[in-house]
Parts: sequence; C-alpha cells; structure tokens
Amino acid sequence: MSEPNLYETLQAKFGDQIAGANLEAIDPWIEVTSAGLVEVCHFLKHDPNWQFNMLNCITVVDYFEPDPKKAAKAGWDPHLEVVYHLSSTEQKKVNGTYSMIVLKVMLPRWQDDQEGQLPEVPSVASIWRTADWHERETFDLSGVVFTGHPDLRRILCPEDWEGHPLRKDYEMPLEYHGIRGR
Repeated sequence: MSEPNLYETLQAKFGDQIAGANLEAIDPWIEVTSAGLVEVCHFLKHDPNWQFNMLNCITVVDYFEPDPKKAAKAGWDPHLEVVYHLSSTEQKKVNGTYSMIVLKVMLPRWQDDQEGQLPEVPSVASIWRTADWHERETFDLSGVVFTGHPDLRRILCPEDWEGHPLRKDYEMPLEYHGIRGR
C-alpha cells in the first residue's frame, strides 16, 4: 500500500479551502485559504497519519515592487504571503528525516484595498502555543493581524512605533522620540 499523499488528502477533505500547491519546490508548499487555515492546521496536527506537532516558524513575504517600471514587469500583483513551516517529530519519511510541509496563505497588502488597513488571518495559537510569539513578531514587523490571538501586540518594536519595518514600502523615520537615526 502506498503512502497517502498530503495534498490529495487535504483536497479531498477541505475542497476549495485548499487553493493550490507546488510540491516540486525545494520546500514543497500547499496554499490554504484564510477561511480554512485553522481547520486545516487542526487536522494536520491531530490526524494520526500526519501529526504535524511542531510549528517551526511563521513568516511573511511582501510581494511589492515600489519601482513602477519594475512592478510592470514583475508578473504578479502586490500581495502578502503568510508562510507556516510545520514538522512532525512523530512521522518520519523513509530516509529518516522528519516530515515537513509549508503552508501559505495569500493576503492582499491592505484589507479591502484601503491603504493602512492591515490584512487579517486567523490565529493558530490555539493549535500550537509557539504561534503566540511568531504571530506577534509577524504582526509587529509585517503588519498582518491575527484575529483571535490571545495578546496581539508588538514584540520587537516599541508600542508607539509607526509602521511595519519588513514591508517593502516602509520608510524608516528620521527620528524617534528626539533621537536622530540616520
């Protein structure tokens, strides 16, 4: 009997909540809709065939090109990708390495296309406790709001910091509380 295919399993169970995949990438990934994220993650952690019991990290990739000439040639519309790296310390592949998968959630750069309105994705902190810190860091640096997070506030920048430093259109302030930076 062959090993179950994760992508096919998720497509069969969650249908339209699985939006795509690239299983040939260096880090194979599966795209999940924002609406399906929590349910899919709960399944991945608790299903005995997968047991993705470890959330390694959450990151955001900002697909934005500030130069209009380069943006016209980019081949993609500006958006954010929230990226989740998961591992199973229970399920091992044939070569003895831990099973790993990457989930991606595509978001607009701004909620409802209104600049300054941060995009939202549901929190997975109720599934993996470590998501609490990862989501706070991602919120702080990339400006993604994790709805349902138990304590979403800045973790690296001061509470009164303006903007999100890892966004490609972020402009570093010349001074902060009277201290000049550049």
